[in-house]
Amino acid sequence: MTLRLRIYCLLPCKLGAMDPLPPSNDEPAARKAVAFAVHIFTACGAACALLALLAATEAKWPQMFLWLGVALIIDGVDGTFARRLRVAEVLPRWSGEILDLVVDVMNYVFVPAYALVVSGLLPASIATPLGALIVITGALYFADRWMKTADYYFRGFPAVWNVAAFYLFLLKPPPWLGAVLIVVLAALTFVSVHFVHPVRIAHLRALTMAALAGWTVLALVAVADNLDPGFWIVTILCGLAVFFVGIGFLRRYHP
Repeated sequence: MTLRLRIYCLLPCKLGAMDPLPPSNDEPAARKAVAFAVHIFTACGAACALLALLAATEAKWPQMFLWLGVALIIDGVDGTFARRLRVAEVLPRWSGEILDLVVDVMNYVFVPAYALVVSGLLPASIATPLGALIVITGALYFADRWMKTADYYFRGFPAVWNVAAFYLFLLKPPPWLGAVLIVVLAALTFVSVHFVHPVRIAHLRALTMAALAGWTVLALVAVADNLDPGFWIVTILCGLAVFFVGIGFLRRYHP
């Protein structure tokens, strides 16, 4: 009997955060259904990752980037839905933040890493190690609780390897240069520099949203042209990339 009592006394310490009874939630069923629909919408990003991966296995790169783009749009708007519908309060059991991170790792890190490894854009002898570098640093970044500042800038390269891969497929630099770029971006993951979150920052938000809309249209044109658009589209896309990076580096000068 004494041994049993000791075991039962130790169980709460061992189980820690495991709650035997779920917290009460008196929200109306209709509101819960709408809130859960937001989670389903977010989870659709995982389906996009699967479709993008299937396209990548067949070297259908425009199709792959199309699905990654759909996932990017979902990721850009689902947070707004969640905040306006108070999803975290209505459905405390389900973590939208964790769901979002899981989906982001697939679309932002894993699928682009696979595509870069098998695309021939990197030196064949080190393509797989570079892919491993992408997924390792990307996973670590998404586990960083301090990845964002209070004014919604990212600390370090925000593991948007889908965007980096898009530019590598678009520009098709020499393989050694692509390898250097990946190493530099992986290192910047852990460097205290800032990258803009174009949707959520307050400073110059109208300008960043307009630039993001323009980038989206031109990226769709590039995908439709089999990632081989004209000179001016490539030039403007590169200019917009410099613009977004520049805003982050100039954050300290913002009022």
